[in-house]
Amino acid sequence: MATRPSSAATARPRLWLPLIEKVALAVAVFFPLVLRGEPQLVTLATNILILALLAVSFDLCWGYSGIMSFGQALFFGVASYAVALIGRDLDFSQLAATLPLAMAIGLALSLLFAFFLLLGRRTPTVIFVALGTLTGAYAAERLVSGWQYVGAGNGLSSVKLMQFGSYEFVEGADFYFLVLALLLLVYLGCRALVRSQFGLVLAGMRQNEERLAFLGYRVQIYKATAFAIAGAIAGLSGALYAYHQGFTGPGNLGPGLSTTAVLYCLFGGTGTLIGPILGTVAIESISYFLSGSQTVKQYWPVLLGVLLLLVVAFRPTGLLGLLVSTRERIGSFGRRAP
Repeated sequence: MATRPSSAATARPRLWLPLIEKVALAVAVFFPLVLRGEPQLVTLATNILILALLAVSFDLCWGYSGIMSFGQALFFGVASYAVALIGRDLDFSQLAATLPLAMAIGLALSLLFAFFLLLGRRTPTVIFVALGTLTGAYAAERLVSGWQYVGAGNGLSSVKLMQFGSYEFVEGADFYFLVLALLLLVYLGCRALVRSQFGLVLAGMRQNEERLAFLGYRVQIYKATAFAIAGAIAGLSGALYAYHQGFTGPGNLGPGLSTTAVLYCLFGGTGTLIGPILGTVAIESISYFLSGSQTVKQYWPVLLGVLLLLVVAFRPTGLLGLLVSTRERIGSFGRRAP
């Protein structure tokens, strides 16, 4: 006679990711309401959410597709310059048009890079793609640094305020909730993507790319698609950054910002979507408070660097790896067992 399995054997492991997502969303929603008397912190939080979009775009490349892109800042920066120039030359900054345009610019530019770096006759190596995107970001930064039409090394300041009809978005709670809503939409869209059949192929690529290619999957097409979607997200982030800061410059195109996006993901945890967001919050918050302290003001970059090295060296899966198992990070596909 068959015996029933014990409750301990049938108990499901605790899932931390849904809990972390809900807590993060609750904190994000109530943060500006609690700190109404601290406008500088709301401005900081808005900037963090914008950079979190850039971090999510890199996670889609590296954490899910195995593409080490050191050129995410290129798509970010070109989109920021585009909306700034449209506002300056055409006196137009309607978000319903400029934000989709920024995404289209990021999408087109990333597709162009994907054509040369990912869709060649030979299968590209990780180093080849990393150096190719790094070269593109560096070349773009040097180009705009000497181009007077776009402000050269001084960049473009006094970017026209983003508008919705006749309403203008300025720094504060309204801009914050707009960015939060866009980040939530992007996050849900990316989560649906990586948990779909497309995401199953990406998961297979992370495990054994050669075997997947042997089974008939055109691996590079999948990589190029993920890379293009990430470029569109980075373009959206760049446009929001230009509108929020009222400025864009050569630094928004170069390897420095791309490397920062890598650090966000490594610190929070790649391949989770929520990890890069938490990494962005942690790094930017620590940087803000350390740089404001008179005691460690001169040494805060060194302290931050040491902290990052410790996390990467002793916890390769990032801060999220302290709670989330490898199985939960990879995810489950197909039908659930009854």
